Order: sequence, then structure tokens, then C-alpha cells
Amino acid sequence: MARLRRFLDRIEPSFQKGGPYEKYFAVFEMIDTFLYSPADTTRGSPHVRDGIDLKRLMTYVVISTFPVILMMLWNTGYQANSAMVDLGMTGLDGWRGSILSYLGIGFDPNSIFASMFHGLLYFLPIYLTTLIAGGAFEVLFAAVRNHEVNEGFLVTSMLYTLIMPASTPLWQV
Repeated sequence: MARLRRFLDRIEPSFQKGGPYEKYFAVFEMIDTFLYSPADTTRGSPHVRDGIDLKRLMTYVVISTFPVILMMLWNTGYQANSAMVDLGMTGLDGWRGSILSYLGIGFDPNSIFASMFHGLLYFLPIYLTTLIAGGAFEVLFAAVRNHEVNEGFLVTSMLYTLIMPASTPLWQV
């Protein structure tokens, strides 16, 4: 880890104002402060004196959403599998059905694993679309405005995905 810190310190001047990679400072700063706590901290009295910075706090918020995600995975899959059983369906058309059939997981609403995996096939595309689009625009706007990348987009992408209906087309995400 010390070698990585030295490497980041050595290349940092290239990303500072006047350096050859000045327009990529936001990306460099995002990676640097994700891996290490920032060197410059607030020293004023109106701020809480704590060793945690905003990026670490946002990481804790993302971690705290994991139980909600697990419940959402199970509930989405359970509702889909229950509806299939009620309608007398034995299979599912489309790529989700192909993956579930290929893996031999099935559509049993009483199986926790089958329900969670079926729910994952609804959650993952929406989350990845939100994360990629939100992350790309966050980096783009940070670079254009010459600001640092706001770490809140990870939390926003997670919460946004959790409130989206499972059947939302990806072009609407």
C-alpha cells in the first residue's frame, strides 16, 4: 500500500493545474480519495471533529442498503415466481427465462435461492444501467466544471435502483 501511495503522490503534479493531464484531475482525485483519506481536512470550529470524511460516510450508506437489496431480490423473485405458479406457467420467455433454465434453478416460489436469483435478474440490469450512466455523467460534469467527483452518485444510483419498478425498460432507467 505504501508503494501505491508513493505512486499516486508522484503522478499527482501531472494532474494539478498546469500539468499535462489537468483536465483529468477529477478522475485522479476520485481514485485517490477513494483509496486514501484526503490530506486536506477542515479545521474550523463549526465542523464536527471526526476522522471520517464524506466518501467514507457514503460508503457506509451503500453498505447499509445491502439488507434492503437482499429483501428486494427475494421479494421481486418471489412475486414473479408466485405469479408464474398461479398462472400455470412452467417457463419464462426471454433472456431471464433462458438463464434460469440453463442454470437449472427453476421457478419455485418456496425456494429462497430461486426467488433471490430471479430477483437478481431484474435488479442487476437496472442497477448497472443507473451506475454506468450516472457515473459517466458525474465524471463528465466534474471534468467540465473542474470540480472533484461527487461521491454521492453511488448512493443515488443504489437508492434510485431500489425505487424503480422491476419491469422498467432500460431506456427509461
